[in-house]
Amino acid sequence: MAWTLIDFGALNAEQLAAWCQVRDANPTLDSPYFNPAFAGAVHAIFGDVQVATDDDQVWFPIQVKKRLARPAGWPGADYHGPVAAPGVTIDPLDLVRATGLRALRFDHVSEDRTEFAPWVDGREESPFIDVTGGLDGYLTRISKAGRDKLSRVRRMTNKAARQLGDVRLVWDAQDPGILDWLIDIKRAQYAATGAYDFFAMPRRRELVHQLAKTRADGFAGILSAVYAGETLLAAHFGLRDGAVLHWWFPVFDRSHAELAPGWILLRELIAAAPQLGVNRIDLGPGEEDYKLRAMTGSISVCQGEVTPDPLRRKLRRARIAARRAAIARLKDTPLKSKLSSLRAAGYRALSAREGRR
Repeated sequence: MAWTLIDFGALNAEQLAAWCQVRDANPTLDSPYFNPAFAGAVHAIFGDVQVATDDDQVWFPIQVKKRLARPAGWPGADYHGPVAAPGVTIDPLDLVRATGLRALRFDHVSEDRTEFAPWVDGREESPFIDVTGGLDGYLTRISKAGRDKLSRVRRMTNKAARQLGDVRLVWDAQDPGILDWLIDIKRAQYAATGAYDFFAMPRRRELVHQLAKTRADGFAGILSAVYAGETLLAAHFGLRDGAVLHWWFPVFDRSHAELAPGWILLRELIAAAPQLGVNRIDLGPGEEDYKLRAMTGSISVCQGEVTPDPLRRKLRRARIAARRAAIARLKDTPLKSKLSSLRAAGYRALSAREGRR
């Protein structure tokens, strides 16, 4: 393959059309993250998206800093990898060498992209919800624990209606004020739980607003909200492309936590799916309790780094092994309760650094 790097802004209409044509021919690439509109929104805010391509046959949008490449939209891109026709494989090492990169780091490449297997050093499950047939169809596919949970959520929905007013879903709110409310609630949640703050970098707030305004080739940033009467209970910002909705940033009003507002929103979206033309909700990687209860299936995504430098590869694997060993040792000692505190401290330091960018 004759790999070249092209600035996203330099792609012409024919090249973007070729990207979409290749993607449309491959059903495994139906996630919104593979639409060039996502990379375009990232480029509009950060201005540094480049596309590795081999004469319009494969497209791989990346962001490069000091010759280290990461997928466009990192760390928010829950799926990524090369956009290629079915059966077409690539040589990731050849891509790195031909484009003069030091390394290509990835963390959400599908396990089906077997050409990345030699470079993988971790895996996790990415749950999804098959919402074909709406709520009735969904209830036939989930576990008993999931059905029991949805039954309780139905009761909570009825309770919210009695206390506050009729429950209603706004599928596409297009309200910047609600989106800012969502981001502020999410940041407060990150701070309270010690999680990594995605929005510590101000331009990522701008990115989400940019995505909310994007409408192209079936792709859209979708801000959904659920109300009881005039009370906003919960909201979610995600990405929609065709029949797929990617679940990205959900929040709820904690003053109504007893009503399970996040679950009410998810249930309302599942119920409305047939009318919305949605047949799958991708929940993204993670083992949060609500994902495990709501899921109807999952796919494995991989993390790793492609590099031609054997020393760099050896050092990376040594660091990963040392970190895993340290965590395992902590779990077997009285200090295991401090593990989450140590992680939180690390995330706070990282978020503080990104907040200065």
